[in-house]
Amino acid sequence: MSDRGRERRQDAVLIAGPTASGKSALALALAERLGGVVINVDSMQVYRDLRIITARPTPEEEARAPHQLYGHVDAAENYSVGRWLADAQRSVSDAHGAGRMPILVGGTGLYFRALTTGLAAIPPIDPDIRAGLRARLESEGVESLHAELQSRDSVTAARVMVRDQSRILRALEVVESTGRPISDWHRDGMPPVLAPARTVKVFLTPDRGELKRRIETRFDLMLDAGALEEVRALDARHLAEHLPAMKAHGVPWLRRYLRGEISLVEAAEGGKMDTRRYAKRQVTWFRNQMPGWIWMKPEEGMAAVLKAMSAAQA
Repeated sequence: MSDRGRERRQDAVLIAGPTASGKSALALALAERLGGVVINVDSMQVYRDLRIITARPTPEEEARAPHQLYGHVDAAENYSVGRWLADAQRSVSDAHGAGRMPILVGGTGLYFRALTTGLAAIPPIDPDIRAGLRARLESEGVESLHAELQSRDSVTAARVMVRDQSRILRALEVVESTGRPISDWHRDGMPPVLAPARTVKVFLTPDRGELKRRIETRFDLMLDAGALEEVRALDARHLAEHLPAMKAHGVPWLRRYLRGEISLVEAAEGGKMDTRRYAKRQVTWFRNQMPGWIWMKPEEGMAAVLKAMSAAQA
């Protein structure tokens, strides 16, 4: 039996790992091997304005196999976990309907969790968002945060007292992290798209020193490929600062360079530092929140996935 027929009994392949770990390369190789569709599970690669700075697949790579949910959202939108889950459900269903293997790849843990457990409850909040809001509470005061809540979730703002710090913080961290008001989460629920037992789930883990080298090399290559011009075009749109696209790794630092606040060398070092810290958080989050994944070195990925698929059908 051919590769395409033999492994089709699994519903999907899920590939996660820290940024710059080689996930996209493995997904593309598997898509070519299995006749699959690569489906994005990265919250920043959905934005069409940021192909280079988010390390989206190149047009040449996209031409080698079908790709879904890359660059389909405008940077002016606050794309949420719920919207991604609905989009992913359609992409997975379309892939199955076409007789293709869905290969879901990315580093956004909340998306993977929603994919396999659904959104019956509010997903975990990004610790950075929580910490940032608490810092703003200290520096700006609760009235300022309540005013922001009024503009972003007027229904909830009308229900809480102006000085109710805890409920204001909770409502803001939910809308900031998910793009949906907390009242929506209380009302709606979404079932999982995939049953974890019918998927192959791998997490790529390069050695720490190798991952650091990959992150730094990739950032330099992104600058060479036009990341600064990409950020300049984004900056010229004068979008709201709270939008997710404005916080993509490297974007705030390069915007500071464009404003003349720091040198390009300082901006690059800042972008690399933020990316390294993010990679560390990704590893920690998956280790604590996503049991049952196969952890491996990037170079072991292809063999491990094919082995897991063969074992599942034995």
